[in-house]
Amino acid sequence: MDSREALGSWLEGPKATAERMGAEFGYRGERLGRPREGSGAVAGPGRRIGALFVDGWIANLIAYGLLAHGDAQKANLYGLPVFFAINVVLLATAGTTFGKRLFGLRVIRLDGGRTTIPQALLRTFLLCLVVPAVVWDRDTRGLHDKAVGTVEVRI
Repeated sequence: MDSREALGSWLEGPKATAERMGAEFGYRGERLGRPREGSGAVAGPGRRIGALFVDGWIANLIAYGLLAHGDAQKANLYGLPVFFAINVVLLATAGTTFGKRLFGLRVIRLDGGRTTIPQALLRTFLLCLVVPAVVWDRDTRGLHDKAVGTVEVRI
């Protein structure tokens, strides 16, 4: 192996190197029985992060305006509990939040059903801890999704 090949494999990452050696990973969501594209396909990280940003912004806006009455320090205290409450209620009832709806996403169980209240509670709690949400598998499911048996799909 010459140095250019070694450098190229390092820059491309382990997945590209493994694929060159013959390993087949398939598309995101194939192992879960989800379609490659369109409705029901596993959501990509860009949409998920965008939806999370919108949901956090809405929660902070509600905390600032309704609970803290314009006091920024109090709003910082109320922001995360408001985010938690909004996510649990909307995921358990509608399967989507404001941000997820804006980005065309829905959270479902692996069997295709709606998330239950305990699933929504645990998933949102783990999401608020941040670390489980940033550790993904090759299907871009975070540990918060894997722990409760859910997947975020496009609608």
